[in-house]
Amino acid sequence: MSFPPVVFENPTLRTDGGQRRCKGSEPSRLPGGPSRLSGALSLRRAPRSVHDDELQDEVLVEGKAAARTAILNRPSALNALTNSMGIRLKKLYESWEDNPDVGFVLMKGSGKAFSAGGDVVTLYRLLNEGKVENCKDFFRNFYMFIYIVGTYLKPHVAILDGITMGGGAGVSIPGTFRIATDKTIFATPEVHIGFHPDAGASFYLSNLDGHLGEYLALTGEKLNGVDMLAVGLATNYSMSDRLDWVDERLAKLMTDDPSEIDSTLAQYGDIVYPDKNSIVHRLEVIDKCFGHETVEEILDALETEAARSNQDWCISALKKLKEASPLSLKVSLRSIREGRLQTFDQCLVREYRMSLHGISKLVSNDFCEGVRARLVDKDLVPKWDPPVLEKVSEDMVDHYFSPLGEFEPDLKLPTHLREAFV
Repeated sequence: MSFPPVVFENPTLRTDGGQRRCKGSEPSRLPGGPSRLSGALSLRRAPRSVHDDELQDEVLVEGKAAARTAILNRPSALNALTNSMGIRLKKLYESWEDNPDVGFVLMKGSGKAFSAGGDVVTLYRLLNEGKVENCKDFFRNFYMFIYIVGTYLKPHVAILDGITMGGGAGVSIPGTFRIATDKTIFATPEVHIGFHPDAGASFYLSNLDGHLGEYLALTGEKLNGVDMLAVGLATNYSMSDRLDWVDERLAKLMTDDPSEIDSTLAQYGDIVYPDKNSIVHRLEVIDKCFGHETVEEILDALETEAARSNQDWCISALKKLKEASPLSLKVSLRSIREGRLQTFDQCLVREYRMSLHGISKLVSNDFCEGVRARLVDKDLVPKWDPPVLEKVSEDMVDHYFSPLGEFEPDLKLPTHLREAFV
């Protein structure tokens, strides 16, 4: 069976499961003039402290014509996101949004990754040192920044060249344009470290077609750039060795009009076709297996399908489910299902509750144990608690979705100032 080329239609996600246009997908008229920009721009420098220097090392800035580019710059750590990066990114994006000289914003990573996600090893160490408030700051600052990306008043272009996982997807997918490449590797693998797909994942995964979101959330399966484009997680595609050329064309644009950016990306991007191993060939079976109400039923359906078809992807999905934290599987399934009924900001507020409950160790130590086994000691033998699905009670799952408590405020997003959708 042949497939038509994947087209560059710039699909983005909405709360009702269809397609929506971000605020950035309408021209944001610049104060004092039309949407097309003119004149040379300069970056203003303010006095810097040692702390500011550290922040600038982790997030570099480029300014060209009407564009500003934020470069995630921790290549040795696959650009894993730290609390200080979240603070700096938030300040930069707010200043650029208010700057009439800036028409649109780009984000990219240095080295071989866009971003492998949040720096969970640092969170693990902070928790072991009893510094829970520092961990709360991390989640609060990053979820706030993600909300800014998803409500940005100017077009946003993320260049997803290389590893794009977890929080890395969270800071890019809510934006207007996401360019995947032949080096892109996407995944939301949090269930394998005893956590849940967060950073807005319960919103964008739940709004994918069918039950693909459940499949990606519960297995942590990887997608390449072509498959990201095919299922709507990416909006455009370019071969990695042509990105300098694309970047050069974008740098010359003097506009805040997303249609001009879209035309440029389509003109200089690449047309690609899903191959025989593409996820598009198994969406129907994924829907059949992952549409069940419980994790146990999903596992049973996969067992049946694996026995019937003996397909590699199905056997792999079963293996990944059995390796994941049983508690995380049940929490994550409910999170995706709730995400279908919630707005972007509601998902972030709920995920913040879930994340704080997840690091509290009141129900389970699975997060620290998962990070230890996979990323610290790397023995790959986590001791999950509870160890099997049958011992995960409804009360345990409910705890993750419960209010934080009388003296623990919820995440406060500026929804009165920044509406999630036009």
